[in-house]
Amino acid sequence: MEADNVLIDIKKRMEGAIKSLKNDFNSLRIGRASTSLVENIEVDVYGIITPLNQCSSINVPDPRTITINVWDKNNVKNIEKAITSSGLGINPQIDGNLLRLPIPELNEERRKELAKLASQYGEQSKVSVRNVRKDGMDKLKKLKNDGMSEDDYKIWTNEIQDITDTFISDIEKIVNEKQNDILKV
Repeated sequence: MEADNVLIDIKKRMEGAIKSLKNDFNSLRIGRASTSLVENIEVDVYGIITPLNQCSSINVPDPRTITINVWDKNNVKNIEKAITSSGLGINPQIDGNLLRLPIPELNEERRKELAKLASQYGEQSKVSVRNVRKDGMDKLKKLKNDGMSEDDYKIWTNEIQDITDTFISDIEKIVNEKQNDILKV
């Protein structure tokens, strides 16, 4: 049945919204060192824009430091420039091929800002899920116009709403966990 395919597509796209939310959360600096803070920073390597994790080794030797071992010494300055301009507020310390990134403590005001930003990311994800729901409902209406029974239509619309409610609830849980993580650091 065609409606099954609509549900599969909806679930896949809503899962993508949650994956995107988690990816957005990885870029939030919450006072602890994590490779996910820097691994996707884009660096100009010989004229090609490359993620940092593809031109260096990234490690976390302690909770307040990230080290980046640059594979080619010629790229050290470009990597330093990319990190400095990334908006993370971290200033790299260069030691040959090694860059040390000291992660400063967050003050309470900055934590509140980050918690608010996490909430905004969550709202964007909810909007994405609702847009997917609307798209699915439009597809169901088309199927109804093409001959789907009224009873089947109601069953499928309820199913889509249940899926949407579940994903919205999951997003709220993820956002609350992240906010608690940010505020308790």
